[in-house]
Amino acid sequence: MFDVSLMGAFLGGLIVFFSPCVLPIVPFYLSYMAGASMSEITAEGELAPGVRKRAFMASVMFSLGIITVFVLLGAAAYGLSQSFRSAQTEFRLFAALVVLIMGLHFLGVIRIGFLNRVFQLDAGDTKNMSVLGAYVVGFAFAAGWTPCVGGVLTAVVFTASTEATALRGLVLLLVFGLAMTTPFMIASLFIGPFLKFVAKFRRHLPKVEKAMGILMIVFAALIATDSVNYIAQWMLEAFPAFQNI
Repeated sequence: MFDVSLMGAFLGGLIVFFSPCVLPIVPFYLSYMAGASMSEITAEGELAPGVRKRAFMASVMFSLGIITVFVLLGAAAYGLSQSFRSAQTEFRLFAALVVLIMGLHFLGVIRIGFLNRVFQLDAGDTKNMSVLGAYVVGFAFAAGWTPCVGGVLTAVVFTASTEATALRGLVLLLVFGLAMTTPFMIASLFIGPFLKFVAKFRRHLPKVEKAMGILMIVFAALIATDSVNYIAQWMLEAFPAFQNI
């Protein structure tokens, strides 16, 4: 049966990847993961032997590091919500307020300086990066990540915390993490075409930012009014085909 929570987590992950917070820095991370300079991966012609394979293997571990943090956040949020069930309403309203503020930030209604921070790495000698090293970098990237994508993450984490079981909550964060990191892994296999796509797509980033803002405000309203389940029911009634998904 169609699950609006899983669909929302999946779409949220994709939106985050193509947001102004993540997409512009992906080329740098591809270079870092591949152990090659930006000039090497942006040059015309074939990449040096082993670069694409090294980039893909490192991107997989990098993604696993990010997903690990998301799953841990989901587990912590679920445990916290179960411990304070009597304050579930306050917990829901606080999450809605956080998502609303970040939505307004993306729309430009308000501007919050620390939401524009970018997580940076010291490139160093990337050619000797190990598989474990890529996992640690991914873990650090998610843990110290720029909060500018925190609105989407907060919405997904809150939804996970209200699921019927801990497993359902963890699956929700796993879906979100996979949706956000899978494009990165695919990009590592097609570095040249992907860099050309990024160059052309940059002009649309302000539109994506505004779309993120609108979606977060809508979701903040759904969280505040505890209406997510009603939306799911409406979608099933309006589009019966979803019952077969």
